[in-house]
Amino acid sequence: MTNGLVRAVAERLSSGGFAAGWGLLRLIPEPTARQLFQAAADLAAQRGGRGVEQLRANLDRVAPGEDLLHQAVRSYARYWVEVFRLPTLGRERLVGDTITLGEARMRESAASDRGTVLALPHSGNWDAAGAWLAQSGVPFTTVAERLKPESLYEQFVAFRESLGMRVLPLTGGVRPPFDLLQEGLAGGGTVCLLADRDLTPRGVDVTFFGARARMPAGPAKLALLTGADLIPTSLSFTETGWRIEFHAAVPHSDVTAMTQQLAGAFETGIAAHPADWHMLQPLWLDDLPAGDTRKVPQS
Repeated sequence: MTNGLVRAVAERLSSGGFAAGWGLLRLIPEPTARQLFQAAADLAAQRGGRGVEQLRANLDRVAPGEDLLHQAVRSYARYWVEVFRLPTLGRERLVGDTITLGEARMRESAASDRGTVLALPHSGNWDAAGAWLAQSGVPFTTVAERLKPESLYEQFVAFRESLGMRVLPLTGGVRPPFDLLQEGLAGGGTVCLLADRDLTPRGVDVTFFGARARMPAGPAKLALLTGADLIPTSLSFTETGWRIEFHAAVPHSDVTAMTQQLAGAFETGIAAHPADWHMLQPLWLDDLPAGDTRKVPQS
């Protein structure tokens, strides 16, 4: 458990590694597991590595001049400790240790027949947030990247479904996930989507912390096509649990404008808790290598 913790997690680990983690960490007392991962995180922050250095560069754009790296790597390690232990925490703790802001606007939307798109950045613990949402009476659908090997993907799906989520594969499904999400929203359902990074040609260029980044168009497109509410959602940790903030719904206009408003809400949440933002990949287009075709402005 050296800087391999961050590197291995960033590279999705191996199927056996996740199986061992889910098995072994449930047997270790939680304080001990946290201490082990904090020590590994501190060593990772000292030694650096590609993921750590990219995290440092990203944080420098968000909170320049602040030494956040050690806190951020510890926060990321905490995410993985909790992921391995989430199935053992139980509904009482998941619900009781979650603080919410703006929950009423989410509840009103979920109870309506409009449909609800919750768009969130890679902050805090999105799996814990999903478990809280499902176990507090709001079933939802999300999309998961089809990892390799297939057994690893199946473990992720089984884990998330055990927490009450419906998981669609990003690729390789019987039908495209966008179509299934659209159908669910048209019926008044709820969808949760990570939405702070998309460097594909399908993404939308936005201004994010003063520079050009690219974010997925899917959340805004789904909201416009179905009439669903688009609610930016910020996640962070508390000392013993989790914090979820549901921002005001983004007004319907066009995909570009709505995605920019999402980016603005994400800025607010990330700036308030920068150490809990777990972005270990390039996000800003200026950070891509010279000549990278993804730097080309999107139409």
